[in-house]
Amino acid sequence: MIIGYTSGVFDLFHIGHLNLLRNAKSLCDKLIVGVTTDELVSYKYKKAVIPFDERIEIVRNISFVDTVIPQDSMDKFEVWQKLKYDVMFVGDDWFQNERWDQYESQFKEVGVKIIYFPYTKSTSSTLLNETLLKLRK
Repeated sequence: MIIGYTSGVFDLFHIGHLNLLRNAKSLCDKLIVGVTTDELVSYKYKKAVIPFDERIEIVRNISFVDTVIPQDSMDKFEVWQKLKYDVMFVGDDWFQNERWDQYESQFKEVGVKIIYFPYTKSTSSTLLNETLLKLRK
């Protein structure tokens, strides 16, 4: 059985989120998804529009998702130590990022593969938030 893992804020849920989850599930038998807690969202120096309890419930009800957990740490290796997943899925906007290069090395040592999916440039929570902000002015 191949266990996959991905995580995200999943604020203002959109087609990019759905595509990530669909594609991830197609490459594993069990997909575990970490939903970033409201407290941890502040690492991006922002606040989620949709509260954590609602975001986790939305993700929990996506048919491609087998298990949902709160993501309360940015340390992906720490999460692996608890879940022992085989493959991790992430958007390619993180490809060749210094932090993710370190994860690549760490995960290679324990046999975990990182798969980068194309980031949905046309629709993102950041873009949606910026558009909503402009509309409110």
